[in-house]
Amino acid sequence: MMNFMEKYILPGATKLGNQRHLLAVRDALIGMLAITMVGAFAVLINNLGGAIKPYDKMMLTLFGDNYRQLGGDIWFGTLAFMTIFAVVGIAYKLARSYDDDGFEAMLVALSCFFVVSPSVANITLTISGKEVTGTSGNFFGISYVNSTALFTGIIIALLATELFVRLSKVKYLVIKLPDGVPPAVSRSFAKLFPGMITIFIFGLVSLLFRMATNGEYFHDWINRILVAPLTNSADSLPFALALGLLIHLFWMLGLHGPNILGGITTPLFTKLGTENTDMYAAGVSNMDKYHVMAGPFFDAFVFLGGSGATLGLLISLWIASKKRKQMVALGLPPGIFQINEPVLFGMPIVLNPIWAIPFILTPLVLTAISYLAISLHLVYPVVTTIPWVTPAVFGGWLATGGHVSGAVLAAINLIISIVIYLPFVMIQERMDQKKINKAKDGGQAA
Repeated sequence: MMNFMEKYILPGATKLGNQRHLLAVRDALIGMLAITMVGAFAVLINNLGGAIKPYDKMMLTLFGDNYRQLGGDIWFGTLAFMTIFAVVGIAYKLARSYDDDGFEAMLVALSCFFVVSPSVANITLTISGKEVTGTSGNFFGISYVNSTALFTGIIIALLATELFVRLSKVKYLVIKLPDGVPPAVSRSFAKLFPGMITIFIFGLVSLLFRMATNGEYFHDWINRILVAPLTNSADSLPFALALGLLIHLFWMLGLHGPNILGGITTPLFTKLGTENTDMYAAGVSNMDKYHVMAGPFFDAFVFLGGSGATLGLLISLWIASKKRKQMVALGLPPGIFQINEPVLFGMPIVLNPIWAIPFILTPLVLTAISYLAISLHLVYPVVTTIPWVTPAVFGGWLATGGHVSGAVLAAINLIISIVIYLPFVMIQERMDQKKINKAKDGGQAA
């Protein structure tokens, strides 16, 4: 099996992990962590009173309703404009991969995004008790800049940057100014025509697209054709299990599974997670509307101690192993914070068929349990973003907006991981003891 994977899967996985467009998307979204984190925590602070009643009374007594206003302002300045940040970040990262400085590229990509976006909206106002409906120009709906438009922003950022960078390499389009001109001015003029042409092409294509689709904007079309089906597929148990399997198969080859697949999964889970956060901020109480596979679902409930839920392995070693106490001492401190490379390469688990069984089986079991628990409304859904280094159990509590059910689920999953790993630890101990006895017998015979 290992030979098959090394021969047929490893080359493709390596190429996928190094693909420049997927890397640009992954790195840009990860680079937005400060923005998404502060936005998510602002929502959490505003809504934590729903889970902890004394907290709400305390905050109202100390700060009045102003504390909610602060949280709302932070949400509006962060998560409400997530797609804008993503367009700028992706364009910059992709341009840099082509040895471009990235500054002009991200501005051009952002302009292209605005060019293809709807600037007209239907508005309903209540005047003197009567509802008046009309059309307003120069109006930008928030659904075209928040997580709902994330996939559209990704597509436009990639296409606009590709076109701009390639046009910038056409020497006939480059304006060269005299040597005495300041470098900043010279660089701007050098890419003047490529930028203008890129924006014009996107504007023209957008206009032709609307003419061909009876006025439908690219945003709405891509959401209807691609995003909705893709989101529904991602928010499903089969997708979660397939993803968990691939991540851990890559790890068995020594490849960082989450990083390899991050270019595909990060946009999906970021979008679903931000939609949950927005609904939570709006006070939506219907649990059926929330997504299950949202945001840090895996970090909160499955990757307890890191990929493979190896915190359960470390506890199992502490319980049943006499020969690997040093591994527990080395692996437990980082493992508490979801860092498990010392265990993966120190046991080793990588390229070790014996440990492959519990390493792959455990996260699949935890994924199924967590998905079903949330989908059956036994556990509150993920409604906020947490750092991936958040300790187990506490991460489950925090990710669910301070609901005890999240912590309970994470704790139960940790116990299940210990139960799965424990027999394999005991088997490994017996195998090691047999080797030691055999070596002693061989030494005595000699």
